[in-house]
Amino acid sequence: MDLKTLCEINAPSGNERELRRAILEEARGLCGAENVRIDRMGNVLAFRKGREVGRPHVCVSAHMDEVGFIVLGATEEGLLQFRPVGCIDPRVIVSKRVTLGDQKLPGVIGAMAIHLQTDKDMERVLGYKDLYIDIGAKDKDDALAHCPPGAYASFDTPYTPFGEGFVCAKALDDRVGCYNMLELMRERYPGDVTFAFLTREEVGLRGSIGAGYAVQPDISINLEGTAANDLGCTESRFDVCCPGRGVAVSFMDNSSVYQRRLYQKLNRLADKGGIAHQPKRGVTGNNDAANFQRAAGGALACTLSVPCRYIHSGASVCCLSDVEAQYALTRAFLMNA
Repeated sequence: MDLKTLCEINAPSGNERELRRAILEEARGLCGAENVRIDRMGNVLAFRKGREVGRPHVCVSAHMDEVGFIVLGATEEGLLQFRPVGCIDPRVIVSKRVTLGDQKLPGVIGAMAIHLQTDKDMERVLGYKDLYIDIGAKDKDDALAHCPPGAYASFDTPYTPFGEGFVCAKALDDRVGCYNMLELMRERYPGDVTFAFLTREEVGLRGSIGAGYAVQPDISINLEGTAANDLGCTESRFDVCCPGRGVAVSFMDNSSVYQRRLYQKLNRLADKGGIAHQPKRGVTGNNDAANFQRAAGGALACTLSVPCRYIHSGASVCCLSDVEAQYALTRAFLMNA
């Protein structure tokens, strides 16, 4: 399954069903149906037996869900009231196209036109209470008949290659990780490997809590998309990571301090294999590695991320060479774990 297909499937947190179905079919073909299961949180866990005994059991994980929106109700005029699912800056969503529900009903996120705003309005950021999703409904009843409370909405963004090896899409966080896990499943490795496709990361790392206890690996390698900070107004010393410079290897984030020996081994493997890599130089964000690190007796853990500009928006950007580097370093580790 290619990255374009994965990105264009809608799977906001708590509604990963369509993506899970696609991943499940592919995983069963690669690992055998008897080695793939779905747990109660909707995680897909695929096991591949190693060629040798005595090797550590490694879990490679990535989350299936993306940020999105959920409908709360509607105004008398038929405009849908909504809130984010996951962290989305309201400044990046005005006038963005979305699709709603299983039928992918088209809609647009709207706000009062600039011509009608007061000077005071112009000085503040419009919050979610000031924004609406317009589906062209004639009134409240019509709107709710099509999109009742609890209906999900996702950004409607086509996967678009541009520039020198860059791509713009929704949900690069974390379809890059899902894509690379499916590619990694095509081989066998010296040790046992569990591939964990996780749910509800964007709303509090929820799926990985149960998965961590179910798998209980010796080592956890989490594949992510992470925030790049290489915009023109940012001093280079404040760059977190930069697209085009390789996979970002984390030493710490807001939920984990990674074991030094694993961090160092990953960097040595990258150096030895000529794999482009960079440290993630900011202590930012949270990810599922935290729950694998802490589950049961604990696990060695680290996160390998693809730098993404404009993350948690309808138009994230990454460099495909960084996606390839994430795959290459993870594969090198699995071959040498």
